[in-house]
Amino acid sequence: MARLAQTHGLTDIQQEILSTVRDFVDKEIIPVATELEHRDEYPQQIVDGLKELGLFGLMIPEEYGGLGESLLTYALCVEEIARGWMSVSGIINTHFIVAYMLKQHGTQEQKDHFLPRMAAGDVRGAFSMSEPGLGSDVSAITSKAVRDGDEYVLNGQKMWLTNGGTSTLVAVLVRSDEGHSPEEAAAKPHKSMTTFLIEKEPGFGEVRPGLTIPGKIDKMGYKGVDTTELIMDGLRLPADRVLGGVTGRGFYQMMDGVEVGRVNVAARGCGVAQRAFELGVSYAQQRHTFGKPIAQHQAIQFKLAEMATKVEAAHAMMVNAARKKDSGERNDLEAGMAKYLASEYCKEVVEDAFRIHGGYGFSKEYEIERLYREAPMLLIGEGTAEIQKMIIGRRLLEEYRFQG
Repeated sequence: MARLAQTHGLTDIQQEILSTVRDFVDKEIIPVATELEHRDEYPQQIVDGLKELGLFGLMIPEEYGGLGESLLTYALCVEEIARGWMSVSGIINTHFIVAYMLKQHGTQEQKDHFLPRMAAGDVRGAFSMSEPGLGSDVSAITSKAVRDGDEYVLNGQKMWLTNGGTSTLVAVLVRSDEGHSPEEAAAKPHKSMTTFLIEKEPGFGEVRPGLTIPGKIDKMGYKGVDTTELIMDGLRLPADRVLGGVTGRGFYQMMDGVEVGRVNVAARGCGVAQRAFELGVSYAQQRHTFGKPIAQHQAIQFKLAEMATKVEAAHAMMVNAARKKDSGERNDLEAGMAKYLASEYCKEVVEDAFRIHGGYGFSKEYEIERLYREAPMLLIGEGTAEIQKMIIGRRLLEEYRFQG
């Protein structure tokens, strides 16, 4: 975009990476996105192109074969990719959450084993917290791991697993009451959760003994990327596949990863909103009513002004959240605000662009129809608006504690 959502203070390398990604999006993603989305087809050729660009290793340290870039660089790349097709940004999001968790919390053996292959895109990551009956209440997880000699046996059902079929490494959060009495586990459920690293074959059905990935969930939008369940029935894993090598730390490891994921969702919201604005402002200058382009009608100009302001505000908050995380500081407040604002503004900007298109916005021939179905996913992905408000409210009370 020529004017909106510019990011100041970028290095020459960051600008070069973004320029390359933007060019790839314009040439390789936008021309085919709607057709692939309507067929719910996995964008293998696009993913192969991202692999060639090295994007699967964008945030992985150079010592493991990655580019060693910042969360800000990653978020800005996601923004560009989502501008082309949001589903593609989802393919790399879960991969990077797992890579980030390994980098921050993994044992040296786990880093050496996984990160070089993840950087090359040969191992694709997915992560799994949610279950059919718990929604946002992570403490209600029922999937469980039980120690059996040098192994753990995992049982349970997980839900809403992005990249469930195409991934070859899944980070799964389950209960493991090892070292805790039943009373302690009930009183402090977050301290009795563990993240396990599960290697599997890509595809559907039984992908390793004790692990089944059913077929894709049929969705309103966010198509192309595979969203699945994950069923563990007597799945055996060696003890060295506990992330970090110590049980009971899984919840905190996952929350650290989710902060990265929330910046990603904010970036996706920014990208989709940018594309909606581009489509709206372009159509408004082509469509004529009452003898002039509808862009010359004040009502449409007001809509465009509101849309552009929302795009700019969401982008600024997303950049702030990414830079906060990159500085090594706690960023759950900033990430929550960015995710909340960007997803809500995205929905509003897409709807305004839809309204500008009039009846044609309802036609599948127009790109805005796809965006209209994609935007709602951002309202719930990586935590609903209500969850973000809870996080924001609690953090504000910590920061502004009344001194009486």
